[in-house]
Amino acid sequence: MQILVINGHPHKESLCAQLAENYLKGALQTGKNARLIHLADLNFSLNLKYGYQQRTPLEPDLQKAWDDIQAANHLVMVYPTWWGTYPALLKGFIDRLFLPGMAFRYRENSLLWDKLLKGKTARLLVTMDTPKWYYKLVYLQPGHNSMRKNILEFCGIKPVKITSFGPVKTASQKRITSWLLQVQKLGERGV
Repeated sequence: MQILVINGHPHKESLCAQLAENYLKGALQTGKNARLIHLADLNFSLNLKYGYQQRTPLEPDLQKAWDDIQAANHLVMVYPTWWGTYPALLKGFIDRLFLPGMAFRYRENSLLWDKLLKGKTARLLVTMDTPKWYYKLVYLQPGHNSMRKNILEFCGIKPVKITSFGPVKTASQKRITSWLLQVQKLGERGV
């Protein structure tokens, strides 16, 4: 199994970075082939300069990340919930890589599309300050729905499992430690 862990938090000293590193640690301890990308380390423009009218060339860091995504069987995306969804850094990464002809392909004269990332699975590790029940019942999980349905499943990645951690701002160190151990166990299992 090839596992690619993607830390979408722009600050490498964040809880998300710790979660990503603990998942990687668990995977490596059980002999899995796993790699971690901190998006904060990559050099790329967040914007599709020409939209979908013309392909914006991939910077070397994005090309390497795309090669890693293609080689992976299982993607683990770690990020905080900001304004209900995810940080601009992660959104820009997705906008630049999950493109027509790469992650999916529209069929000619059709509203249907081919899912070019079929055969892959994903796990989302998402932190938030909102209580999980409130995010689900009141906000209706816009970030979870967007990432799972509108991005990953749209491109053929299935199943997409989500583990949420929150509220972070009131979490004790004991609670954070339990989250880190939980994620390490997920890494050990490769799920």
